[in-house]
Amino acid sequence: METIKSSTEISSIFSHGKRYTAPSITLLVQKRTQHDLPGRVAFIAGKKLGNAVWRNRAKRRLRAVCHDAGGPWQGYDVVFIARSSTTRDSYSKVCTACKKLVSKSMSECDL
Repeated sequence: METIKSSTEISSIFSHGKRYTAPSITLLVQKRTQHDLPGRVAFIAGKKLGNAVWRNRAKRRLRAVCHDAGGPWQGYDVVFIARSSTTRDSYSKVCTACKKLVSKSMSECDL
């Protein structure tokens, strides 16, 4: 799984990508310039949501949810953003929400 590490690239996705929100997760999706490139992902858990233990737990859960949802998706950059209920909700609830957001983004962005 290729990750997006550059803050410049993540800022670009924040400004140009399409946002999909659920109570426990937020996705930002942007098409890559060349569609034959492999998909990339990034996982964000902000400091205002908790300490390092919480943020690490949230990112581990987001990585697992991404894997279960079939990511990364070829030709797209996807940013997973943890919300306050990411670690409080059950894993199946977060996974279901992610799959719904992915299917919604597929229908709108031809993902």
